[in-house]
Amino acid sequence: MSLYLVFDSQGKPAREFVLQHAHAFGPDDLPVQATITVSEGFITLDRASPEATGLCVQIEVPPVDQELLAQGNLAFASSKTEGAMGLLTLQTALLPPRGEPYVLALELARRQIMLFLNKLEDWGLFDEPTAEPVLREFELARQCFTAALVASRKTAPAHAPDPRGEAHTMAMKALALTIDAGERLAVLDAMRQLPSRLNGKMYQEAIRHYVRATAETPAAGAAIALSTATGVFLSGSPQMGIAVEPTQFAEPLHRVIPLIADFISIPMRWSEMEPTEGKYSFVGTDRWIEWAVRGAKLPVVAGPLLDFRAGCVPEWLSIWENDYETLRELVVEHVQQVVTRYRRTVSRWTVAGGLHVNSNIKLSVDQVIDITRVAVSVVRKLHPQARVQLGIDEPWGEYHAARKRSLPPLLYADAMIQVGLNIDALGIRIAMGQHASGRSTRDLASLSALLDRYAQFNRPISITAVGVPSGMTPNTTPEDDRHEGGTWRVPWSDAWQADWASQALTIMLAKPYVQSVCWQQLADLPPNAPGSLAGEMPLGGLMTAGGVPKASMQRMMEIHKAVREGKAPVGIANLGQF
Repeated sequence: MSLYLVFDSQGKPAREFVLQHAHAFGPDDLPVQATITVSEGFITLDRASPEATGLCVQIEVPPVDQELLAQGNLAFASSKTEGAMGLLTLQTALLPPRGEPYVLALELARRQIMLFLNKLEDWGLFDEPTAEPVLREFELARQCFTAALVASRKTAPAHAPDPRGEAHTMAMKALALTIDAGERLAVLDAMRQLPSRLNGKMYQEAIRHYVRATAETPAAGAAIALSTATGVFLSGSPQMGIAVEPTQFAEPLHRVIPLIADFISIPMRWSEMEPTEGKYSFVGTDRWIEWAVRGAKLPVVAGPLLDFRAGCVPEWLSIWENDYETLRELVVEHVQQVVTRYRRTVSRWTVAGGLHVNSNIKLSVDQVIDITRVAVSVVRKLHPQARVQLGIDEPWGEYHAARKRSLPPLLYADAMIQVGLNIDALGIRIAMGQHASGRSTRDLASLSALLDRYAQFNRPISITAVGVPSGMTPNTTPEDDRHEGGTWRVPWSDAWQADWASQALTIMLAKPYVQSVCWQQLADLPPNAPGSLAGEMPLGGLMTAGGVPKASMQRMMEIHKAVREGKAPVGIANLGQF
């Protein structure tokens, strides 16, 4: 058992602390089952195993201390940082059970400091001149952390305030500074790498290293894996895409797509394509694909073909949930129907989406692996020329702490690669700021580090859907009460959606192993649209439901234009915008 002390903003034991997105994790950040409760001033983590365990929890991070920045002669912070750093989901370090309680803020800060140092080394930014202000901010954070450690070990006389309250206050200052410095470091790394990624120098350098190490010449355009680097190096510029809804088809949408995207992505929800068993409806999908292929001359990415989330599968399928053999046959028939119809027009298939989450139609672990393997095999047989990617939903994997029959996403990816699944890429869905499991807001350094973890499989990475909302949305179900979406620095707004997109997309596009990035929605969905029923993000589009462009639309146009011209988006993703 482990105890964590939580305090309020005055350094007093917190009487009201709501557990949101709280779960335990073990080595390699794999979620584990544990009982987590909260009482006045304490979080209790009770795990059957005596091993070291970490706690992940959503917490309001205070503003960066402007006086400390001034003392450090740091003037890069804009007025936007004067608000709180945001309602963020953060992790502690791995900690052994002990009788004495930990100070939660101190352990959250410890973890962020570890992350900063690890990424500083991984990204080779120790000697980067432009990183100097960021390193000075980080040094301020370490000084605050040291002061917090000292305060946590003080012994208070009787009836005196608990010195651990002082430790909490200093640790929260350290936490805010470290998160701010970490995000600046992630953007700095991206802006340093993006020019060489776009002009091809990064790929050519990878080829030279490969030839020196192996004395072999790789095939033209092949992905290059080096033992000294994380992930593979891909030729050419990363592609930008936009997801469209089959039910939204209008001229205003058509006009903007070529300005922001190199391809369109179309969901293939079984519930929409076969609402009644044996009766297919392809009207919405057909017209989008015809427009893309014949009119706009844009490639089409389709899928996920199998997505068992509520709202994505037809109601009639649930009767076969406990008859796996029949369910498997129905899956094969469905995949055959869809792939056969669109194999002349779709260039890339996302075969499975989030089967590892196991949140709706319940399968055993072996069945999840089997049905994924079968679906990929069917696609390969019917459309051998297509690119095939495996969809990963909720990539941080917090769902696994509550669902024993689920697979952690990293283990799912590893298992499918180990069984020899013939996939071309991993497709990762990253949605933040939504009231749903796995879609809480994380800081940008954690986002960048997450991508690096998936890159270790040495497969190209496709970001199949990425996005945040353009406004604060209310909780709509009792389930949402446990899954607050969170905020990034300030509450979500039209302008702040655009700012987040600038930073996050720049980080993703700069990664040498990322082959494409696709924004989650072109336009907002009306409340009762099929996509909204399937859990897609409210206010997550680049346009309103009425077709009015948001600030993020203009930002996407600017980024897309810069990337197509082989230039870094100067003035868009820069440190001063924070």
